[in-house]
Amino acid sequence: MKLFTQIPLSTAQSQIDYSSRLLLLGSCFSENIGAKFSHFKFLNEHNPLGILFHPLAIEKLIDKAIHEQLFTENDIFNDNERWHCFDAHSKLSNSSKEKIITDLNSAIGLTQVQLTKASHVIITLGTAWVYRKTSNQQIVANCHKVPQTNFTKELLDCKTIEQSLARMMSLVQSVNPTVEFIFTVSPVRHLKDGFVENQLSKSHLISAIHEVVKLDGASYFPSYEIMMDELRDYRFYAKDMVHPNEIAIDYVWGKFCEVWIDGSVSDTMTKVDEIQRGLKHRAFNPEGIAHQKFITSLKCKIAYIKLTYPFMDFKLPEV
Repeated sequence: MKLFTQIPLSTAQSQIDYSSRLLLLGSCFSENIGAKFSHFKFLNEHNPLGILFHPLAIEKLIDKAIHEQLFTENDIFNDNERWHCFDAHSKLSNSSKEKIITDLNSAIGLTQVQLTKASHVIITLGTAWVYRKTSNQQIVANCHKVPQTNFTKELLDCKTIEQSLARMMSLVQSVNPTVEFIFTVSPVRHLKDGFVENQLSKSHLISAIHEVVKLDGASYFPSYEIMMDELRDYRFYAKDMVHPNEIAIDYVWGKFCEVWIDGSVSDTMTKVDEIQRGLKHRAFNPEGIAHQKFITSLKCKIAYIKLTYPFMDFKLPEV
């Protein structure tokens, strides 16, 4: 008896291994997958400007990075004793004007370097709903809790999204012709927009992506469809009933690995995972002989794996 349906998946052509360089941009789901790549010590950077929910915000970051356009005082504002930028997530907000400008421009520099070196750029779109600031008609990446009377809300149509994604690809390919794009739609439900409005938004994103993946160097991974169909139960959501929980994230990550991670690195991933779990171990008696032997063994495992992958950086415990 078949109790649930599964999304058919095919192995990708340009798979990811430990020589790959990855840049992940987009919604909070890209943070979840980025954390997995970091756990397994793949060379990756994710969301230098923080979470970006819609395609125009991601495009703007890529455009600024490719053209090395730095942020200035004109790009920030002060509200509630903190400085913010409408093009960045609130994690970059700061009480210091100088610090936020420095951090914003560091993010632009990091993005520029990663775009030129990346083997894969993974872009996760969260919503097609955007907010436009009424004073200057600028579409913002984040409203930073500024009163909504200062914005108008609109839904990007499929063609606008498609054109934005195509421009992203063209910009990156101008400095990195061999880069592979992986597009996906976040399974996080934006229910504050409304149930029907969330589905409409996701459908616009999916429709636009499927036009773009007809181009060379672009693929689609169905994270949204896996969550909606294979994991169609509230037990796979966090308490807010909006975000996927840890079980769901692990499941989607497993599916992503089936498609995109080269099987030749699976043993290395297992060894890295063992080291990471060991580093999280907390001993009842840190000074005991048994724990000291455990730490020595762990250091030997780290030293051994670094012979092959010297870029892997682990926070070693003190013996």
